[in-house]
This record gives sequence, structure tokens and C-alpha cells, in this order.
Amino acid sequence: MNSLTVALASLGGVVLAGVVAHGAWTARKAGPKRATAPTSRDEPREPVLDEVAPEPSGEASPDELAALRPARRYAPRLDALLDALATLTIEAPISGDMVQGHLPATRRVGSKVLLIEGLNAETGDWEAPVAGARYSQFQAGVQLANRTGALNEIEYSEFVQRVQAFADAIAAMVDVPDMLEVMARARELDAFAGQHDAQLAVHLHARAAAWSVGYIQQHARRQGFVPGVVAGRLILPSRDEGAPPVLTLTFDSQAALADQPDVAAVRDVTLTFDVPQTDPSAEPFAAWQAAAQALAADMDAEIVDDNGRPLSAEGFAGIRAELAKLYEALAARDLAAGSSAARRLFS
Repeated sequence: MNSLTVALASLGGVVLAGVVAHGAWTARKAGPKRATAPTSRDEPREPVLDEVAPEPSGEASPDELAALRPARRYAPRLDALLDALATLTIEAPISGDMVQGHLPATRRVGSKVLLIEGLNAETGDWEAPVAGARYSQFQAGVQLANRTGALNEIEYSEFVQRVQAFADAIAAMVDVPDMLEVMARARELDAFAGQHDAQLAVHLHARAAAWSVGYIQQHARRQGFVPGVVAGRLILPSRDEGAPPVLTLTFDSQAALADQPDVAAVRDVTLTFDVPQTDPSAEPFAAWQAAAQALAADMDAEIVDDNGRPLSAEGFAGIRAELAKLYEALAARDLAAGSSAARRLFS
């Protein structure tokens, strides 16, 4: 092999290596944006609206006050507004230990919640029966409506059977409301709920290159989001224990479950908040708008509504005005957004 042949072979090898390298660089450039190495910017930060920040006043801000607020735990309680109530009368107080052994095995009839409470003989409070306490009276209830619809005759009949079995077990006399009256109340409450339910959503659409799953997660983390229990779902958690998340960020679950999530391309994410489920004191609307604007700026995305139309600051203002009316309507019905009653009805 002469020197010319060797030189040409060497040159060919260099060209081939260059082609391979260029191909790899092009493929990476054409692929979805990927998460960068963690920096100080990756520390979670509060989303802020595109407004001028107020001058320090020396007083705690609403966000700081909220952070200092003790966590509250929400537990479902019977409510005459939401439940069809049956009363159970006994001759003498009985122990919570005995009661717990005879409670229904499930707290549901069909798609509706069934609850039983006892009147604590010592405190005079209605509560879920607990060991060590004594109870002088009981009440049972089944929820009249939720997001699956109104209570129906089959569900109500099953409720009556469950309550009667419990009453027989603790030697109680039971009094249940008339079925026709219960059905009418259920339909009326369901109609109100259908007219006043709202889950606000905006979509972030990639302007240029698509995003990888890691890229989305990294930017969402900077706004305080954490992974949810479902693939493709991130949440901004509430400060109150057991409360629903303030905001939810969702994207294609198939991309999240892909063998190579950093290669799967995602072009849209959806940012939502559940109006009846979320306490207005948590400022969910402000957090929703601020997170949308911050993520759009960081990820080079356009904010659009369900119809794909761009949503401006003026558009957000219009939604806020309508939201205020909805809050008033819910409060007027004793179903203030974020209350235990609202969370049960709109579940």
C-alpha cells in the first residue's frame, strides 16, 4: 500500500468520524430539550405575577403568614345539607369498642359516601366512633350527590339496608327519611353542583423545540411542584394536611412511562386548579396565573386556552372576575370553596 493510499484511507476515516459526530450532534439538537445539571436556580421558588413587587413594609407578607398558619386536617363529617340522615336510638350508652366491631365494612354505597357518627356521652360532640369513648345516640348519612351524579334509588335502598344491619347489631331503633323526599333533594343538589362546578385549565404549548420529561420536571420543581402519584402528574401541594393540591400540572403519561423519558418528546402541558376543592385563602388563582407565566417564560411556551387561543393578562383578569361570582354563589349556599362540604360535594 503506497503513501497516497494510506493518506486517502486516513482522510476517509476522519471524514467518517466527522459525519458520525455531526449526526449525533444533529440528532441531539433535533430532540426534545433536556434537563440541565442542577444549579442554585433549581431551588424551589414561589411563582410571581408579572407585576412590580411591592416595597418592603416590615410586616409579614400574606405568603409568609400562610406559611406560619398551622396545618389543618380535613375529615368528612355528616352534614344535613349534603346527606340524607337516619337517626338511631339506644336505651343506654354503649362503648366505642363495641360499636367499631359492627360498623359497615365499607364506607360507600355505590358511588356515594356512607358515614356513621355517635354522640359522645361525655363531651356531647358528634364524632366518628372511637375506642374508649361511650355513645348515647347515633346518626348515619349517605351523600346526596357528588361529581358522579345524584343519589339514586338503588344506592339509597342499599344505605337503608346497611343502617338497619348496624342498628340490629347494637340493639338500636332506626328512623330513616322518606325515599321520595331524599331523591328530590338529591336531584336539586346535583343540579346546583352541575351549574357551579369549575376546574380552570390553561395549556402551555412549546413554541419551538419539544420538551423531555426531565426538562418539564426540572422547571416545574423550580415553581414548587412535586411528583404526584400518577405518571405525568405534578402537584403544588397545599399547606393543610390532607387537603387537595393547590395546582396540578399534567402531561402525556405515555411519555412519562417511556423506557427513555428524555427522548420522548412532549409539546403540551396542562396547568389546572379545582375551584370548589381549593380554599381561596391559598390564593389558587394567583398561583395558577403566576405559575403559567413563569413556566411559559422559562420553557419558551405559549399560554393558550382549551380552544388553542392565546391567553393574555387581560384574559386572566376576565377569568378572575367570573371566579369571584362563582365564589359568592358557593358561599351563599353554605358551600364555600375549600370547605369540607364543598370538597365532599365536588368529589
